[in-house]
Amino acid sequence: MSDLPIEPAAQSSAYRVLARKYRPAHFRDLIGQEAMVQTLTNAFAAGRIAHAFVLTGVRGVGKTTTARIIATGLNCERSDGPTVDPCGVCEACRSIAEGRNTDVLEMDAASNTSVNDVREIIESVRYRASAARYKVYIIDEVHMLSTSAFNALLKTLEEPPEHVKFVFATTEIRKVPVTVLSRCQRFDLRRIEPEAMLAHLGRVAEAEGAAVDPQALGLITRAAEGSVRDALSLLDQALTLATGDGPVDAAAVRGMLGLADRGRVIDLFEAVMRGDAAGALEELARQYADGADPAVVLRDLAELTHWISVLRVSPQLADDPTVGPDERARGRDLAGRLGMPVLTRAWQMLLKSLEEVPLAPNAMMAAEMALIRLTHLADLPPPGDLVRKLTESASASAPAPAPAPSGGGSGPTAQLAMVSGGQALRAEAPSAVPHPTPPELAAYARFEDILALLAEHREVRLLDWVEHFVELVAFRPGLIEFSPAHGAPKDLAGRLSQTLTAITGARWSVAVSDARGAPTLRAQREAEAAQRTSEASAHPLVAAALAAFPGAEISDVRPLGGTATPEPEADVGGFLAAVPEAGDEDYGADPFADGLIDVDDPFEED
Repeated sequence: MSDLPIEPAAQSSAYRVLARKYRPAHFRDLIGQEAMVQTLTNAFAAGRIAHAFVLTGVRGVGKTTTARIIATGLNCERSDGPTVDPCGVCEACRSIAEGRNTDVLEMDAASNTSVNDVREIIESVRYRASAARYKVYIIDEVHMLSTSAFNALLKTLEEPPEHVKFVFATTEIRKVPVTVLSRCQRFDLRRIEPEAMLAHLGRVAEAEGAAVDPQALGLITRAAEGSVRDALSLLDQALTLATGDGPVDAAAVRGMLGLADRGRVIDLFEAVMRGDAAGALEELARQYADGADPAVVLRDLAELTHWISVLRVSPQLADDPTVGPDERARGRDLAGRLGMPVLTRAWQMLLKSLEEVPLAPNAMMAAEMALIRLTHLADLPPPGDLVRKLTESASASAPAPAPAPSGGGSGPTAQLAMVSGGQALRAEAPSAVPHPTPPELAAYARFEDILALLAEHREVRLLDWVEHFVELVAFRPGLIEFSPAHGAPKDLAGRLSQTLTAITGARWSVAVSDARGAPTLRAQREAEAAQRTSEASAHPLVAAALAAFPGAEISDVRPLGGTATPEPEADVGGFLAAVPEAGDEDYGADPFADGLIDVDDPFEED
């Protein structure tokens, strides 16, 4: 274990970077962490101070600084107890700020990862603080501790002495064991919002007596990505660019960061979207000559594409304080003129181009090829429009298709999920194109032959699926095109293709179509039965029987066969029903007695 020194605040002779010079010393100085500050303030005021804290967040948001403020608040000598407003001038406050307090120990877990380093803490916690109120152990990058070190710390962390407090800081909270997290009070430090960051940088620049253009501060804020330390480091670097009495302008900061002018990036993007390959390459060459990194230009184009896409979905997000008014207006205009398919296609191609940069001979070549590809695809219609145009063209040029032998044929389909040998793929082909019948499939000229084949080979389950779920669209030997009925198994097409191929020894392709097909065989049989029942119920004798036996229903209608046919006969929907001859006293044969028409009698005893 080793103490990490903190540069004393009193040493003013040596230059201190802004990130250290303006490090917060009180909770009130923390920016963008209002929720955590309020929670700790209430806990200190109520005396409900946890024995262990874990602070997590991205780099530079103030984790270690917060840990030191907590240690100072716990040990300030000018207060009767822990306070959120340490004086900063007493011996305890100054010694903690200068890193020489023997009771506030900082350990860098990145370089002290072993269980032996943790054992030193375990051995020292039994002794009370020598000068301060509490012993505070600050472990930075705690996720770097080994598993054995974490396990060794668990018991002490769960039941530490009353005079001991632990403060952990980490950027990788998921790497900290749950057993450790459950023993700590957790605070997630947020990224600093752009508005708060801009205001803070402005105050620091003013305190340093430097003038910085607001657009330059916006560039620094965007590059810092919510990290105060990164922002102050970039500002420190930018202040050295000031010449004379003039302010630090955006152009100087842009050159320092290696960024292309945002307006010029928009110019390049507009040239690409117009399909102007020559103009796009010339603009890229000018930016490269001015010092822009080609890989950074591609990233800027991807960032611009993302921003315009977001503006198209949510226009109110255009009010970004880090974006200038001119860029904001141009972004709104592009969002109104470019469609989402074009933007998403550009985004995907730019991501792919960024992956190719390390593989290219040099970054400039990769950037140029990316722009050439983008400009050639910029004026292409979206894929959906292409499919629609191809479908309309095929429908207009194709002759009217002949009806399928099974009665279920239809026109060409735009998209088929072709299944051959159980493998599904997308295809776009009209089904009306004539194809010669292979000799080995000549015996299967009708769809009914397929049903008979399945029955002959005892494919009972598959035959039942075909009868219940196949709405036939078109059929020819070697190809079945159908629309699946509701509830159809997902692998019906693949199973049917595999089975027919295995039985016949020839390849069968089964196509699932979006076109409306003929009713399923089960539906056809049910419709025919309903039609027979309707026609039979309309017969005078049947109607009389139904009237004579209230509640009776027709259970079945069978064709005549094998019994003497009464005279005269009447054809009822293709089926023979006995009709008595007018004036015939015995009415001839009784159709009900002969079993020609069954009528359920509700009064008949079982």
